[in-house]
This record gives sequence, structure tokens and C-alpha cells, in this order.
Amino acid sequence: MNAAAPATLRSSRSLFVAALLLGAAGLGLMSCETVGRVGNADDGGESYQVASTDISSLSQVIEKNPNDPEAWNMRGSAYARSKQFGPAVSDFNRALQLDPNFAQALANRALVYRQTGQTDQALADYNKVISVDPNYAPAYVGRGNIYRLQGQTQQAMADYDKAIQIKPETAEAYYNRGLIRQASANHEVAIDDFTSAISNDPLAEAPYYSRGTSYLQLKKYKEALADFNQALQINNKNPASWAGRGYAAAGLNDIQKARESFHQALGIDPSNSAAKNGLSQLPAG
Repeated sequence: MNAAAPATLRSSRSLFVAALLLGAAGLGLMSCETVGRVGNADDGGESYQVASTDISSLSQVIEKNPNDPEAWNMRGSAYARSKQFGPAVSDFNRALQLDPNFAQALANRALVYRQTGQTDQALADYNKVISVDPNYAPAYVGRGNIYRLQGQTQQAMADYDKAIQIKPETAEAYYNRGLIRQASANHEVAIDDFTSAISNDPLAEAPYYSRGTSYLQLKKYKEALADFNQALQINNKNPASWAGRGYAAAGLNDIQKARESFHQALGIDPSNSAAKNGLSQLPAG
């Protein structure tokens, strides 16, 4: 590594890392279980097995098979992916009228409830999924996400552990478990979880970003820079990743790259405080 960055920049970097630890989950995960991506707040990687949003063709399927719960669940998934949450819940309700123990429809409805702020209903649905199918990994991930956001980290960790035990390729469970460990400053083990998430879903942006944040906290600037670069290859419109790249470059004393990175972040989001703070601490030039 090159010469250490100035003390003022190191202090600013610490504030930046703290902000990342609070906001990492907002990037969204890839999906380990579905066609979504981990860290994606739109689907959470917990259910929604249908990628198509061709609602009209799914409606034709329902017309031909009105008593098939799978058909209703499929159209509900399509509605949910297109953010038509009211019709989605109606379809999941119909699927569950036909089959009250349909685990996937319950998990799908729970995910819609969680996305629309109906946490109690979501938790009830996840609990029912687990009662009817104790080996349905997405339900543990979904319930764990609720627990994590509520600050019930022990319960969340237990659910992520269970999801991984049932299905070791469940990338989102590793990712979210990593976020809990990262928030507790257990960066080495958090990095292990983010690495496992990346191994299971290498095209997801969020685990690279979060792993880069932990590397930054550990002053492993070369590794952090590589992760922020990878996150930007996946999504070059994320100002947080550009800001992270700036701090990693500054840690390597590459002031030009740091300045360019902070400017890129501010070009996307002029109010980005991490980039503003980092830029202000760089030597004049």
C-alpha cells in the first residue's frame, strides 16, 4: 500500500463507513432463491418464482384452470413484480382459499405485506409457512429480514442460519447475516458471509458493495477498491459505490482516482454527503 492518507481524510472515511453500515441493506441483495437479486428491496429474494409479467396470458391460464391454486399464485407473482400489490394479494388470497397450506403463495403474500408496511401480517404468514413446511428456506429468510429490521438480531441470525442449513446456496441469507455481523463491527466474519453470497450469486451488486465497506473499515484498501469496482461494473449509477471507491483510492494515496470517484458520485447525487466530505478532505490540486 502507498503512503497513508492524511489524518483528516481518515477521520472522514470513518464517518463514511459508519454511514455505509447503516445503509448497506438499501442497495438490495441478489436473490438466492428466485429470479431477483440479493439486496433488491423490490423482491427481497424471498419468493416470487415467476419472472414473467405477461399478466394477460396468465389470466388466460386462470380462465382455463380456475381451481388451480398454482395459476393464481403465478399471476399474483406477476402482479407483485409489476408493483400491482392489491391485485397480487387478491390472487394469493384466492390461491390460499383453494389450498390453505400452499407455502409459496403464503410466502409471496408475506413478501407483499412486508413491502407495503404490513409487518404483522407478513410475520404471521411467514410463521404459517414454517409451520406447514419447516424446510421452506425463503420463509426463514423473509422472517429473518423482518427480525433484522426490527433489531431482533438473535432471532434474525437463527433464521438465516436455518435457511443456510436447509439450502446452502441461499445467497440472501449469507448477505443479511453478513450485514448483522458488519453492523457489530465483526468485519472478518462479515466478509466471509459476503464472499459466500457472491459465490452463490456473482452478479449481485450489494454483496460487493458491503464487502468493500468492511474491507475499507479494516484498511484493506486494495481489496475494497476491487469490490467497489466490481459493484460499479454491475451498476455504475450508484453514488454510494463511487464514494466508496473514492475512499479506497484515497487510502491507497491515489488522489486523482479518489477525486474522480467523488465527482462521479456527486454527478449522480449532488447531495451525497460521503462524497462531499471525502472530496473536501483531499489535498488541493
